[in-house]
Amino acid sequence: MPSPPLHPSRRGPARWRPAVTAVLCLVSGAALVTGCGQQRVTPAQARAQADGSAPAAAAFASNTREESADCRKAKCIALTFDAGPGPHTAELLDILKAEEVHATFFLLGEKHVLAHPDLVRREAAEGHEIGNHTWTHQRLDDLTPDRIRDELDRTQEAIEKITGKAPALMRPPQGGTNKTVGSVARSLGLSQVLWSATASDYATTDSRLIGDRILDQASRDGIVLLHDIYDGTVPAVPRIIDELRARGYTFVTVSQLLAPAGPRPGTVYHP
Repeated sequence: MPSPPLHPSRRGPARWRPAVTAVLCLVSGAALVTGCGQQRVTPAQARAQADGSAPAAAAFASNTREESADCRKAKCIALTFDAGPGPHTAELLDILKAEEVHATFFLLGEKHVLAHPDLVRREAAEGHEIGNHTWTHQRLDDLTPDRIRDELDRTQEAIEKITGKAPALMRPPQGGTNKTVGSVARSLGLSQVLWSATASDYATTDSRLIGDRILDQASRDGIVLLHDIYDGTVPAVPRIIDELRARGYTFVTVSQLLAPAGPRPGTVYHP
């Protein structure tokens, strides 16, 4: 059975919010920061700041099968799926394979990674990027440093045991992050990945509406947040892919979106 609804706005009313729900603060009228005290880095900024080091380039090339895409030139967008694997993940993987699209999966540990190791293994084997979405989906900015570490580290270990590789990316549940979360993530070698487009698919089974919301919010260098655990989401994916391709988008993983930079541990990436 799927887990109870997990969504960015869990603390408030279940309504569609097109923007990330992490706390945003304005510092001296300058840049927005995510989680108060952590400056966000956009994919374009990451690429511009790339040092061109061979290790970063090599690490990226070994993680994807779409090395030819260059998001400095191409109109790139990343599809990401949270809170799986689940009952709909195999169907989603079939769709992505047929469409020759690679996505990034932010996986939940306790009730999902452990329950579906074959799907985790398949995601990695088929060229998708695997990220950490914590062990039990608690807001990390509500937790002590030791509990943050436990939520992330247990998931790292479970994924590495199945795939042979620990994730380099994590998505904080509900976008909840702060300096403490960033510090723990950095110590575990994890970058933080937020999003620019979401459909609030936890609140509707209307696949047409889910697709409309994503298509309305799509943008170059965008990071799309969907969930492969809800009934209406996977049926929306073929239309999303077809229409975005018709608009000239290239689908990439999150790490490819940042290339030639490599993800920097502790950094918050937020389009």
